[in-house]
Amino acid sequence: MAEPGVVGPDTDRRWRLRHLPVLLGASAALAAVAAVVGGLTGGVTAALGAAAGVGVTVLSYTLTTVVLARADQTNPQLLLPLGLGLYVLKFSLLGVVMVAVASTGWPGLIPLCLGIVAGVAVWTAVHIWWLTTVHARRAQS
Repeated sequence: MAEPGVVGPDTDRRWRLRHLPVLLGASAALAAVAAVVGGLTGGVTAALGAAAGVGVTVLSYTLTTVVLARADQTNPQLLLPLGLGLYVLKFSLLGVVMVAVASTGWPGLIPLCLGIVAGVAVWTAVHIWWLTTVHARRAQS
């Protein structure tokens, strides 16, 4: 019997990333919708800003998912320090980037921010859906 917190030899190690294709697909669809809405409401700059905002969220969440999945496979005790480190790093970088973009006066800043918000909302909602439906069914079988 394996120690608590240690992955056993017959444990499905891919479960940690199984949701990623669904989340990436939903995010790609959102980026397309965001670009269209941005284009219709504010032109090319708004379209690029909105799509880029979704992209920022996708990049951030995908990085966290992959790094934490790998840490959990390697040594579950790495989850807390890596998770907190990533959190600090990502929000520090996001703050620096947002201040830099804001200082340029780029007109796509507001659509970028709205794209980030939409990306967070959709990623979170789809993740909750996946956990409560798809993953819950697999866990029961």
